[in-house]
Amino acid sequence: MKYLILFDGICNLCNSTVKFVIKHDQKEKFKFASLQSEFGINFLKERNLSIDHWNSIILYEPNKAYYIKSTAALKIALQMGFPYNLLYIFIILPACLRNIVYDYIAKNRYKWFGKKDQCMIPTPELKKRFIV
Repeated sequence: MKYLILFDGICNLCNSTVKFVIKHDQKEKFKFASLQSEFGINFLKERNLSIDHWNSIILYEPNKAYYIKSTAALKIALQMGFPYNLLYIFIILPACLRNIVYDYIAKNRYKWFGKKDQCMIPTPELKKRFIV
């Protein structure tokens, strides 16, 4: 596993984003886990991150680092190849400015896109890409 994306498993926007990444991740660089899963909860606890991080996508590079919010999104885009990697230019903006936009979308994501009653269940062929 090169990268792990932790996401809000009941958020329709987050689930759509995961499906988009899977579709465009030809080299299968990414694995996925819901923040609500046992793995996700333990990940947050081990790093002393609060449950508030369910409002954030987290990109984890094992044995290196983890990134949250807009930094995580931009680093994911960077790994996705052309044309998505062009979005990485926004990394030049301070995270506090980028995260204003990120937090606004995160705050309204359920209202705008809805949410599920339970976390997404991957299809059998995608199950190998998920950590539960």
